[in-house]
Amino acid sequence: MRSANLLSPRLAAIAAAALLTLAAAGCAPQEDDSAGSTAAPSGTSAASCAPAGLSTRTAGKLTVGTDTPAYDPWFTDDKPANGKGFESAVTYAVAKQLGYAQADVVWQTVAFNNAFAPGAKTFDFDINQISISDDRKKAVDFSSGYYDVRQAVITLKTSKIANAKTIADLKGAKLGAQVGTTSLDVLNDVIKPTQAPAVYQKNDLAKSALKNGQVDGIVVDLPTAFYITGAEVPEAKVVGQFETGGARQEQFGLVLDKGSKLTTCVSKAVDALRKDGTLAGLEKQWLSEAVDAPVLK
Repeated sequence: MRSANLLSPRLAAIAAAALLTLAAAGCAPQEDDSAGSTAAPSGTSAASCAPAGLSTRTAGKLTVGTDTPAYDPWFTDDKPANGKGFESAVTYAVAKQLGYAQADVVWQTVAFNNAFAPGAKTFDFDINQISISDDRKKAVDFSSGYYDVRQAVITLKTSKIANAKTIADLKGAKLGAQVGTTSLDVLNDVIKPTQAPAVYQKNDLAKSALKNGQVDGIVVDLPTAFYITGAEVPEAKVVGQFETGGARQEQFGLVLDKGSKLTTCVSKAVDALRKDGTLAGLEKQWLSEAVDAPVLK
C-alpha cells in the first residue's frame, strides 16, 4: 500500500473522505431478520442471490442433503425429490425463491448426526428436522427457522402412562428418543425420568421398542407423533405436548457449512417465505394440527 505522504493534498483529502464514508457505512446498524439464523454479512443484493451469483457445489445446481429413510409427514414415500411432504415442499419453495427450477435441485443422503457434525459438507444445505442450537452453531451455519417446533410423548393406549396429565406422571416411566435430537434433550431436561432413557439411532427403532413394550413411551416432535399414532402404530396415542421452553422458540433450520457464502441468501429466502405466508400454507397442507394434544406441565 502506498504511503500517505506521497499523495497530493487534493488526493489525500479525497482518500480521507472516502475512508470516513466507509467507516460510517460499516457502523450503521443492520437488521436481524431471525434470532435463529447465523450472523452473516449484510447488504446481499437480489442479483447476488440468483443462481449466477451463488457459490454452490455445482454451478447452476442446488445440492440438498437429508437422511434415509425420509419419514412422513416431512417427506412422502421416502422420496425427497417428489415435492411431497413438508420438508420436500419447503426445499423446493426455497429453491424457487433463489431462482432454481425443481430439476436443478440435487438430493443426496446425509445421516442426521453427520449433517451438523464438524467438518466440510457435501451439500449446499441440509433439511432434516434439525433444531437450531448454540452448540450446533459452533460447527455449522443455520438459516432462519422454517418451522416452530413442539415436542410430544406417545405411548400405547394400554400403557400405564396413557392417561398421564402432567410431567410428574411421566417421571417413573421408561422412555426413549432418538440420539442427537431435541426430543432426547426434552426427555432428559424437562421430564427428568427416574429411569435411564433408552436412546436409539433411528426413530424406526424407537417405534419398534414402543410396539414391543420395551419402553413405556417415546418423545418425538408433534407432527411425527400424530403421524406415528395415525398411520404407523394405531394402537398408540399422543399423551401430550410440552410447552416451548425459555425465551426462544425452538425452530428447525436449514444446515449449511460453517461460514458458508450461501447462508445470508438462504436465510433471506426462508424469511420471504415466512413473510408471504408460504411456510404457513405448507405447514397447514402437510403437518397435522395440534388441537388434540394437551399441554403437559
